[in-house]
Formats: sequence, structure tokens, C-alpha cells
Amino acid sequence: MTQDGVTLWLGIDWADQKHRWALRIDGEARIQQGELEHTPEAVEQFVSGLALRFPGQRVAVALEQSRGALLFLLSKYAHLVLYPLHPNMVNHYRKSVYPSGAKSDPSDAALILDLLCKHPERLRPFQPDTVETRTLQLLVEARREAVDDKTRYLNRLTAQLKMFFPQVLDWFSTVDTVVVGQLLLKWPTLDKLQRASATKVAAFLREHRIPESRITALQQLIQQSVVAIRDTAVLESSVFIVRRLVRQIEVLRASIVEHDERIAELAEAHPDYGIFSSLPGAGPAMIPRLIAAFGTQRERYATASAIQCYAGIAPVTETSGKQKWVHWRWACPKFLRQTFHEWAWLSTRKSAWAKSFYHQQRERNKSHHAAVRALSFKWLRIVFRCWKDHVPYEEARYILALQKRTAPKGVERRLKTSAGFTKLEGISC
Repeated sequence: MTQDGVTLWLGIDWADQKHRWALRIDGEARIQQGELEHTPEAVEQFVSGLALRFPGQRVAVALEQSRGALLFLLSKYAHLVLYPLHPNMVNHYRKSVYPSGAKSDPSDAALILDLLCKHPERLRPFQPDTVETRTLQLLVEARREAVDDKTRYLNRLTAQLKMFFPQVLDWFSTVDTVVVGQLLLKWPTLDKLQRASATKVAAFLREHRIPESRITALQQLIQQSVVAIRDTAVLESSVFIVRRLVRQIEVLRASIVEHDERIAELAEAHPDYGIFSSLPGAGPAMIPRLIAAFGTQRERYATASAIQCYAGIAPVTETSGKQKWVHWRWACPKFLRQTFHEWAWLSTRKSAWAKSFYHQQRERNKSHHAAVRALSFKWLRIVFRCWKDHVPYEEARYILALQKRTAPKGVERRLKTSAGFTKLEGISC
């Protein structure tokens, strides 16, 4: 069995410290099995050993990992053709082979090898995008993780302040500011803040560009406030917790700024920047995410439906006999779906037809998120065409095409805004 010059077939059941592998040589029925330690040195020795035993021959490697330490370790070897497998594929294949539910690492390695040898047409080889695009993909995801971490710490800080210093939450609209963090580090309790001189407090607020009128109001509020609790145990522990949370938030805030700067550099230098910067509602945060979502490999998605399904925007239809069930896709890259979902909602602020389409869906008793998914489904078809043709999006051009396509014969359609809503209406020609 050969495919694209491959004569060796390798299935790996990866683990944290040791991986199990199963190897099959083309033309032989016998399967070789073994164990591989997860160290760069062990992997180097194993792969080099295969190259020495089978010089000039390519090795197809299937592993249940689409992104991770082992995949990145193996991707540096040119003679390895990697096939990342979705966990659901391996799980369902195991159930078809072993209905009893039996499972072990050696058997899983052989199972992955069997799937690779018998169904190679159902697998897609790992073809990494350009270095710049992959760097952008990893950075936008890391930035989102940092934002989520910061939100988590802000929620903890808010909960802690409610226990012993709730006035801070009333004095400032949000705790996610430098002035709030520095104030809590300098005067972590209301008692300490009230005992501080008014001159020092005013000078501190001026350093953080608080207006004089606001400073006067804050000083009055400080003096009029009443201490929430007198429990020394709660106060002392809360001070330590708040200081830790404030410092963690400061580090995350600075890290997010660093991420933003590098992401902006990569996005603006990307060859597809002109396409995605033309999309309505796509700003500094969303443009890089959209670039990363599509990538630069035009051959990866043959149709718009392919990316709609992969991203989890297209629904799944299950039919059996007279029953039919349509539901949203569970197995998909969540960050990718989130990107398209968030941008589709942002587009309603800048695109007249998108806003009209969203309200039409809502009028049909669709929920907010269902309406946004429907809009995202429609947007992906448009952006896919722009991406394939290397052309930016033009709102006026699309609206003109939309009017011509949806208008009945002898009727001209145009956008009309009434009471804050934009809709397509028809007029007789």
C-alpha cells in the first residue's frame, strides 16, 4: 500500500510522558510496536533510526493531536507526513472495532495505525500555514486567554471588595483601571484611606488625571463613608488577596498591550490585511482574528460550505425515518466559531443589510444568538468569495447585487430606514 510515496505507516497514541507506537511496513502484514519517551532526544533518536533503516522513504504518521507538544516535535522532520486525527474519529472507530469498550494504549496505537492504513482518503495531512500566519493565529488566541484571565481576576477582585470595601465599586464605574489598582495598593482599606491626609489623596488623584470637580466629590464621599466590617481576620486576609489580584491584573494588562502591539504589526504586514480591514465592524481586535481564521492556504477550503461546517456556524441535520433534527455543531474549534459570531454581531453596527437581516431573523422569533449565527452563515459566503478572489469587500456593490437578486421581475428593491430599522422594500418599476 502506497500513497504519495509513503511506504511506512506509523500510529502513535500520545501521552504526557511516554507514547505508544505501532509501525507497519508496506507489503508486510506484521505490525511492530513499542514505547517512546516524550523528550526531544528520544524523539530524535527514534525518527533518525527510521531514516537510517529506510533511507529516502517517507513515513505517514497518525496521532490523536491537532496541536500540541508531540505534533510540534514531529513537524520539524521533512520525511514525516503527519495526519492529525480528531478524538471523536478515533473514539467512534474504537467503538466500531471493540463494541465491548475495551481500551489500552498499545491497542489504541494499533487502532490508529489501522485507521491510517485502511481509510487514508478520510484523513487530511498536516500542512502548516506560513510562519507569519501561524504566529498571528497563536498570538490572537493567547491574547484572548489573557483577556479571559483578566476578567476572571477582576470578578474575584469585585467579589472581595464587596466583603470589606464596597464603596470603591460605587466611586468608580469599573475596577479595571490603573487608578483603582494603585489606590487599593496605597490605601487597601477604608479606614486607612480616611486617615490619610486630604492633600495626599488629592495629589494622588491628580496624578491619575482625575478632574478637580471629581476629586472634591470623591473626598466628600470618602469622609462620609462607613466601614463595612471590623473583623480583623477578614480585613487582614482581604488586604493580602486584593494586593495579589491587583498585581496580577497589572501584569495581564501590560501583557495584553504587548500582544496587541505585535499582533498589529503582523496583521498590517499580512498580504490579506486589505481584504479583512474592508469588512464592516472589523476593528483592530477583530481584523487579526479574521485573518488568522481564514489563513493563507486557499486550497484548504474548496467551498464556503467547508469553512461554515468546520467553524461550527453551519447547523447539523440528523434524519432517521420520519424524524429530522437540526442542531448546532458541537465538535468544532470554539475560538474560530466565537470569532465569526462576535464579528457578525459587530457588523450590524456598520452594515445596513446586516442590520436589516438580523432584525428580520428576530422578527421570525429567532433568539439573539440564533439570529447572529444565521447572519454569520451569510457573511462567511461573502467573505469566502472575497478571500478566494483576493479582493476587498464593497458594501455598495453587495447591496446592489442583493437588490437585483431578490427583486421580483418588474420590481426594484431598495433599502429604507424607518424608526431606526433598515429594511429592503420593493417598488414597482
